[in-house]
Amino acid sequence: MTDSGPRRDTRGIVDAAGLLSRVRFRRHAPAPELRPFLEHYWLVDWDLTEPYATHVVPHPSVNLVFQRYGAAAGALTSAEVAGVGLDLFTKKLVGVGRVCGVQFRPGGFRPFAPAWPVSRWTGRRAPLDEVFADPGGVGAGVAGVLDPDADHARVAALDAFLLARGPAPDPHAEQAMALVELVRADRAIRRVSELARIAGLSTRSLQRLFSTHVGVGPKWVVLRYRVHEALERAESARPPESPDWAALAGELGYSDQAHLVRDFTATVGVPPTTYTRRVPGP
Repeated sequence: MTDSGPRRDTRGIVDAAGLLSRVRFRRHAPAPELRPFLEHYWLVDWDLTEPYATHVVPHPSVNLVFQRYGAAAGALTSAEVAGVGLDLFTKKLVGVGRVCGVQFRPGGFRPFAPAWPVSRWTGRRAPLDEVFADPGGVGAGVAGVLDPDADHARVAALDAFLLARGPAPDPHAEQAMALVELVRADRAIRRVSELARIAGLSTRSLQRLFSTHVGVGPKWVVLRYRVHEALERAESARPPESPDWAALAGELGYSDQAHLVRDFTATVGVPPTTYTRRVPGP
């Protein structure tokens, strides 16, 4: 797997321009030993005069999230493992806050917490001491990640936290990561049976691999990446222009436009044409 640094796209972020105009959002690469398992670290700081609700269509990834809400003296801090989110994630940001996150590659989390299948955390936000075997070091890790103002110090603290907990060798995790990356990069892969053939696995074995190491099934992953692509196209459109939804549906492997509209609406909450009208102009 090539290392091209943190992604620069905003796939999955609903109204990315609105969010980025209100918060400081950065991505950083982890230590070289961790890069095969992680997408990137993501850091967010905000100081808002008015509340803002952010919405994200989750990736098929587990995230480790350290968060602080409020001014330092009376701030509320926490840390949790956020399993793959099945629904639109919404968070209301108010006042002052800070979040330091780790986005694992799909399939890359289990080497750090091998006691459980990743599906155990799907749709859940679990405290760190429920997930990791060494709860005694968690508290110090939370402070070490959230206290520094400098990005490099937060990144170093995240590196130290993860390197103390793995990763354990796991060839099945490597296989799962490679297969998800193939789905993300190759739009021609549209069916679970096709992916199983490429992997040299039965459909049932592929589904078990994904449940154990990704947390969701391969069909869910295929559909989620399609919605991400459609959302990015909607984000890039500017009235009066809009994407050719019928053509995009065919490009993404849908049998017709209605199926794309159904999946987009179920995930984002509004039909794609309505969403495009809501996206502000440049």
